[in-house]
Amino acid sequence: MSPCEPLPATKASHSDVSRVLSDDFGVTSNAFLPEQQPLSRLPDQYYAPWETIVSSLSCHIQQQTLRQEVDRLPVLSTDRLASEAEWRRAYVVLGFLTHAYVWGGDVASEILPPPITVPLLSVSRHLSLPPVATYAAVNLWNFSSVSPTSDLADLDSLTALHTFTGTQDESWFYMVSVAMEARGGPIIPVMLSALSALQHHDLPAATEAINEITSCIHKLGILLDRMDERCDPEVFYHQIRPFLAGSKNMAGAGLPNGVFYDEGQDGKGEWRQYRGGSNGQSSLIQLFDLVLGVEHVAQGNASPDSYSREKKMESFHREVRGYMPEPHRRLLEFVEGRYPGGLRKGVEDLLVTPSTEGNDGERRELREAFTTATKALAEFRNKHLQIVTRYIVIPSRKENKAKGSNLATASSRLAGDDDKKLTGTGGTALLPFLKQSRDETFRAGDFSR
Repeated sequence: MSPCEPLPATKASHSDVSRVLSDDFGVTSNAFLPEQQPLSRLPDQYYAPWETIVSSLSCHIQQQTLRQEVDRLPVLSTDRLASEAEWRRAYVVLGFLTHAYVWGGDVASEILPPPITVPLLSVSRHLSLPPVATYAAVNLWNFSSVSPTSDLADLDSLTALHTFTGTQDESWFYMVSVAMEARGGPIIPVMLSALSALQHHDLPAATEAINEITSCIHKLGILLDRMDERCDPEVFYHQIRPFLAGSKNMAGAGLPNGVFYDEGQDGKGEWRQYRGGSNGQSSLIQLFDLVLGVEHVAQGNASPDSYSREKKMESFHREVRGYMPEPHRRLLEFVEGRYPGGLRKGVEDLLVTPSTEGNDGERRELREAFTTATKALAEFRNKHLQIVTRYIVIPSRKENKAKGSNLATASSRLAGDDDKKLTGTGGTALLPFLKQSRDETFRAGDFSR
């Protein structure tokens, strides 16, 4: 089936929709996670030099030997990567090495050496992803599970393959997101069925599907609430978070021009600026937005120095689609093109236009279900804001004894008494952006405006 064709109509089974999602958009039973667990090592011994360093990454960072080890690496070819799983594995390894190299010293390194740059650019081109540690690198393709039932939503069975710090805190931080992605797997066909049902004026089916969406969002919130169990805010802010920063809007952290990706060959290379990995790059959360019809504008896309100025520019939500795996990006583009305005537009059309579709009771139940779903997603974003307060805002106000320049020291210095100046790993003005996203979600369910 071509991505340009409509999904199966409302009467189609979820298995039909799931088949289309898998074949055309790379969506598995685990949502945007792979069907099988990611490789824990590249099988070809040719890549052993990468694997040796990444397997001891936290030790090299602590001993400040990481940059020396990387500088001694040969420039390896990507020609021997034999499967998509291997390309993904290479992307994870090189993404971690990139951020460890840039942020793993007393000051940030503005130059990424050829042993990383050359293969990373090749892998990134193959996967259509930026050469940086995205959400896909640190979350989607960076986990293992000991669940006897292969249930990737079982948070306690998950472990990160790689971390910068070697701490349980960092692994847990990543795995909360992995478990949420897996928990969202069954709801993706339901979301598309809801859109199709409403388009075919099957109000009871649409209402039932929307209620399932609400239930799923609540389950995601329960998993998010578990962040405190094994991830300490002080460890996160001062030890983990600095390594997740990108090179965009990071002048205060020591990267005024971004990072120079050195390709060797008589100085060949390029200065580049990228956002760091963040949950904003989750295709699942953006899919909720598109399906519900949440509209995000560009105001929150500003840098910390211009957070209050509304800008006529691409919104952060749209920009970070370029940081998502290409098949997942296509699904978002398909939903946006096939169902413009999402469920909100369909519900609004039923409410404002005289229609013979459905009786008054069915229309009322549909509207109530939709409003409840948008409130649930807004409350989920509220939970995220509360976590940001505990894990970033409060630690940033405390005395920072860390030496050198990184995202933690820069955020603390920029913030002072003004929390609006805090910078996210994606380079946004953190609190204004998150509050704006939450408020926009609430507004999607308000039909009085």
